[in-house]
Amino acid sequence: MRAALLMALALLGATPAWAAEEPSGCDKFKWPIERERAALTAPDRLKIASGGDLAALPSTGITLALRELVEAKLPSPPERAPKEGTFAGFANFRSAPKAGLYTVSLSAGGWVDLVQGGHFLKPKAFSDAADCDGIRKIMKYEISASPFVLQVSGTREDSVSIAILPSE
Repeated sequence: MRAALLMALALLGATPAWAAEEPSGCDKFKWPIERERAALTAPDRLKIASGGDLAALPSTGITLALRELVEAKLPSPPERAPKEGTFAGFANFRSAPKAGLYTVSLSAGGWVDLVQGGHFLKPKAFSDAADCDGIRKIMKYEISASPFVLQVSGTREDSVSIAILPSE
């Protein structure tokens, strides 16, 4: 009986990997986020509708208006299938200021796809944390000096702030 009780307690105490809590708080990001967070919360963020074109990367963040997934008409199917009832959108960037490593930050949870030359770019690094006002996730991408499309999907909100900044 005692052995069975000990086994039951051991099983109850074991936390499966999938049930692990995500990091919480601004200090849980893997690298400093102050610059990205400032761009995402700046009052002068450029507001664009989904499908909008930008000639160059803005020096601050943008606020992208999103649409229901079925209405978003993303140029490429997202690499990760979004859940029903979520929002999506995209922005066309005619060029990056110069080739290099850039951080792409979001104010809310969601999936990001960068598409350049018809190919999905893979993030070089990724970090996220809940409960950090103004920023939810940040990724690093190697972007060449050519047009690209940024797609956001799977968000629960109908707009999201995005910052694309040269990595320091």
